[in-house]
Amino acid sequence: MRFFLLIALFWMGTAARGQTVLRWSDLTEGISWQQPSSKAVFPGFQKATFSPKMKALHGKQVIITGYILVLGGEQSVYILSKNPMASCFFCGNGGPETMMDLRFGQKPSFVMDELLSVEGTFYLNGNNPNACYYRIENADALRLK
Repeated sequence: MRFFLLIALFWMGTAARGQTVLRWSDLTEGISWQQPSSKAVFPGFQKATFSPKMKALHGKQVIITGYILVLGGEQSVYILSKNPMASCFFCGNGGPETMMDLRFGQKPSFVMDELLSVEGTFYLNGNNPNACYYRIENADALRLK
């Protein structure tokens, strides 16, 4: 009985804040790509088409759990991945929809492959080839380990 009470309280708290809990399957199912034409400005970049569900979440508060990838020379680029670094998108396990850019208000201190739940404002990227297709801004992380 206490377990169900805890679940109900968690659900009510999440609903009251207006967050949507995302699963990686939501992101995978929520995107498709158009093959670029040979005349495209970035011919190797596949333009994304997002599902109505993903479009409805654009600019909304979400929460998702994944592995942090800390990149950049000064550890200034943060990516949330469905998989740890050794089996992430770059290594052939999934596609670009299995990772997202994270933008924090203050520079956080994370270690590679730390499992986190991240909440923040969710955005879609269908046009910038230098960024992930998904992004969370004003990110706030909750360490799970």
